[in-house]
Amino acid sequence: MSKVSTSKLGTAVITGASSGIGKVYADRLATRGYDLLLVARRADRLQAIAHDLQSLHSVHVEYLVADLASPTGLSETIRKITAEPSITLLVNNAGTVFFGPLETTSQTTLTTMVALNVTALTALTMAVLTTFQKRNSGMIINIGSVGGFNGLSILAVYGGTKAYVLNFTQALQKQLSGTGIRVQLVTPAATATEIWDTSGFPISNVDPATVMSTEDCVDASLQGLDAGELITAPALEDEGVLRSFEAASEALFNATQTGQAASRYGLTR
Repeated sequence: MSKVSTSKLGTAVITGASSGIGKVYADRLATRGYDLLLVARRADRLQAIAHDLQSLHSVHVEYLVADLASPTGLSETIRKITAEPSITLLVNNAGTVFFGPLETTSQTTLTTMVALNVTALTALTMAVLTTFQKRNSGMIINIGSVGGFNGLSILAVYGGTKAYVLNFTQALQKQLSGTGIRVQLVTPAATATEIWDTSGFPISNVDPATVMSTEDCVDASLQGLDAGELITAPALEDEGVLRSFEAASEALFNATQTGQAASRYGLTR
């Protein structure tokens, strides 16, 4: 960025900011008073969004045209954000999805999903974390998916990448517990974004009653952030279900720490 942030809140970096959830995050965070660095592949959209947000909210908005699924685009983005000390918030939103059995997933699609949903998210988190730890403040919002909770047969790779985001974020939360750095995981269900256009499963095939608007998804997620939630599932009415999931996950892990094969396997050694 060529200009030091003038916002008291600092600068928010948003990936996948040219449409959908990322675009709404850009609007909402600009409304809150953050300066912005928007990252996406589509220059025309980023330019229009930056112009509109600067006009509406009197914040400083810059954008970086980069494909985070490519090593070059990711490296350029890392250089950009590590050189900017005003960054106080990272929204790891960029991602892609493909619906279908594993055997119908092309190698290119598979590689892109892992590169974008896993590698880029991890690398950008590491890039901001060093600065955040030095000053003991900052926020990271990782956009996961309810697909990360369940091994759905038509989401073998996507669900696997989002399960990684779940475990990665929870590990970070434990590591940073008691510090001034906050990490939130957001797990949307079906949301009305352009990601469906290249997913192999048109949104027209989905029951409209189960699809949330991008605005509601982001607004609920920010309310969850304000409330201090570690995991925000915008569509989950009964929060007790999430608590039960977390408790069962912890119990399962603890129950394996025996050093012995379970009795059902009948080993006598």
